[in-house]
Amino acid sequence: MEGSSKVVAAIITLVIGAAAGGAIGYAAGNKDDNKASNSSSSAPAADNSNKDSADGVTVGGAKMVKNLDIVDNAVNASNVTTVVAAVKAAGLVDTLKSPGPFTVFAPNNDAFKKLPEGTVDTLLKPESKDTLTGILTYHVVAGTYTSADLKVMASKGETLKTVQGDVLTPVVENNMVKIKDAKGNVVNIETSDVISSNGVTHVVDSVLMHN
Repeated sequence: MEGSSKVVAAIITLVIGAAAGGAIGYAAGNKDDNKASNSSSSAPAADNSNKDSADGVTVGGAKMVKNLDIVDNAVNASNVTTVVAAVKAAGLVDTLKSPGPFTVFAPNNDAFKKLPEGTVDTLLKPESKDTLTGILTYHVVAGTYTSADLKVMASKGETLKTVQGDVLTPVVENNMVKIKDAKGNVVNIETSDVISSNGVTHVVDSVLMHN
């Protein structure tokens, strides 16, 4: 299942492309769908925010460079190879490299290993395309939301509307920002604030589930 798993992890990242042309994001301004305010941009970063150098953070042993787009950064990270493989397999590389901006909650390779055996294989079948698209777009939000923005939203009880149409809820537990999906599962952010030229990625340790 390792090979097929690699194809789906990235598929979730590819979902970002569906959000092309989205709004700017919480830190940059208010968005009706996500009920955000400009005041969040001055909020202190969550404890799990990435604190690497100003040149970029490290993901999967590779430095993520701010002047590269989400795809070009992801191809260098060893812990999200599933996402990269999926994006290429789905032919969505060009979409994911579009201006955006996007906020992507990208499951790492281990996240896909948690799914029931056979799930990935089933999702990759042509007849499962609609289901797969729904899962992927649930991991993408139009706009740029840093860990600082998410922490402020959690304090206000605000939610994020995904490209799929359902919501994600930022929460804070033990002073760490996490994401709660529509099923009530609380997912850890393994690496936050991975800044690319067309948005921000937060690497999460589980696949988010929608209704």
